[in-house]
Amino acid sequence: MKHKMTDFLLENANPSIRYRVRAEVLGETVPEDEARLMQEEVLAEPVVQLILACQKENGWLGNGFHGPNKNAGPYENQEVGTKYLGEKLIFRDHPVLERAMDAFVTVPLTDLCYRTHGKYYDEFKYAANGQNIIRCACIARAGYADRIDISPQIQLSLDSFRRVTEVDSILDISRIVKSGGKEKRVFNKDERWPCWYHLDILAHTDTWKTPENVKILADSVNALMRTDRADKQVGADSWVGHVLGTTGCFKEGFSLRNPAGEIQLDRCEWLCRCGVTPYVPALQEAVGEIAASVDCDGICRAAIDENQLRGFSTYGGQQLEVDWKAPVRRDCDATYRALLILHYGGNFG
Repeated sequence: MKHKMTDFLLENANPSIRYRVRAEVLGETVPEDEARLMQEEVLAEPVVQLILACQKENGWLGNGFHGPNKNAGPYENQEVGTKYLGEKLIFRDHPVLERAMDAFVTVPLTDLCYRTHGKYYDEFKYAANGQNIIRCACIARAGYADRIDISPQIQLSLDSFRRVTEVDSILDISRIVKSGGKEKRVFNKDERWPCWYHLDILAHTDTWKTPENVKILADSVNALMRTDRADKQVGADSWVGHVLGTTGCFKEGFSLRNPAGEIQLDRCEWLCRCGVTPYVPALQEAVGEIAASVDCDGICRAAIDENQLRGFSTYGGQQLEVDWKAPVRRDCDATYRALLILHYGGNFG
């Protein structure tokens, strides 16, 4: 299966995927001249050119931080721009990526670049929140966690998942407040609870991975996947003097599938990267379904959430192909993510 999938991708996929298959999955040392030629091809792609052109003098990408706004397009903002360059074949020593990472070091978290009106929302005081947890996820995804210290946020991410196993439910660490004439559930101050960005950080770093910590994460994920308590399948916001939405707070009832039952490849990939597959039955089921769906040509034919896979954004998108105008390009994106899931999930036939 692995051989067929890699052959299909090496013959048909974008150079970003081809390079990552060889380096990450097959463990090859790609010759420098080959790698540079592939990167040159990637650098000429329209989206990459757009990102390169929007860099500010201080290294910041575009006019936004946490996704697009009226002054920043889908890729012309620091979060999506850095994550996209990190996922594509843009080497860490490329000056645009280096300068963008340097901006994360030199630009204060209260700077207007972060689009929080000069306020710093402390990720250690507000559960599942804070611009710095987003910043650290970008650093992790771009492969810079060994150059920029995000160890406190890695520990916070693990502690946030651990908290799920220490309480009966999110109701124990949150309360109801009235805001705008409506009742809102908000986290208590100085609490911990996992979110999208905590999982992103853990999936793209390794220093936290001990057998004990992996099991803690697995136990937390299994607890979050409970579906027998509808009254506790709720999220919470933050109270910062007013209600502030979180950075993708996870709810009980967490699933690896969308309401139509289609597999969400990002959640599966990240959890597999974390090493929890042996301990999470729902993940084992999804990995097995993906493995069984690979056809004789090495293409993943599983029923997947295409809306999640398509494009690239703050809370979704894993598309590395330039477009899906040709069906084979969509197949390359789906098969590449499936390959990573099987690679890190330990399931190869």
